[in-house]
Amino acid sequence: MRSLEIAVFMCRSDNYGVLVHEPESGKTVSIDAPDGEKVMAEAEQRGWTITDIFTTHHHKDHVDGNLMLKEKYDCRIVGPIEEAVVIPGLDLAVFEGDELEFAGHKVEVIETPGHTAGHICYHFVEDGLLFAADTLFAMGCGRLFERPASDMWPSLQKLMALPDETEVYFGHEYTLANAKFALTIDPDNAVLKERAEAVAELREAGGFTIPTTIGLEKKTNPYFRVADPAIRKGLGMEEASDAEVLAEIRKRKDNF
Repeated sequence: MRSLEIAVFMCRSDNYGVLVHEPESGKTVSIDAPDGEKVMAEAEQRGWTITDIFTTHHHKDHVDGNLMLKEKYDCRIVGPIEEAVVIPGLDLAVFEGDELEFAGHKVEVIETPGHTAGHICYHFVEDGLLFAADTLFAMGCGRLFERPASDMWPSLQKLMALPDETEVYFGHEYTLANAKFALTIDPDNAVLKERAEAVAELREAGGFTIPTTIGLEKKTNPYFRVADPAIRKGLGMEEASDAEVLAEIRKRKDNF
């Protein structure tokens, strides 16, 4: 398997721009397009030509650069079928179970409704990479704008089923705030405490907290840990469903 190069950079106020490049073919995919000029500048600095955009969902801060990049590179834009009518420049609409090919690398489409109705993630299967955008963050998950927790929980379960070593690239640098909130939900979690301290030091130094891994999220992300007895006891929700616990944690985060 030919190795991939990944570039991560900041866009807008807190969006992550992510470019995935395969050197032999020269192909480059932008995961979403938060800011066309920033994405273009990063690509040109590296001598890369953008051939594809993999759109995860329709929010403006993820599609704002679609048309600019399409005009510049004539790149293919892929996106969720459930949001096809609102994805600028869409060429290919995909859904759960679809398989894409990027420069010889298998890419699986995973539907993860919750943050938006049609949000999808892109799983580079053999490479162990997941591009999760606003479904899954380090120690967090996306706000439930368009679907309830009863839809988000199955979406998160799909991601939890991936191998623990899967590297997760997310859409925003929210990690420090997520860590502080997670400690209010899971205060006795030693791994979480250690991670929160490390994140605080990293952010103080201006470092990025991307990527995370599925395994680390299982240990420290309260939205993955809704079945944990201590968390349930702290919330007074010992008999609640997993989706109900998720909804309560997300509500508390919205008001944090």
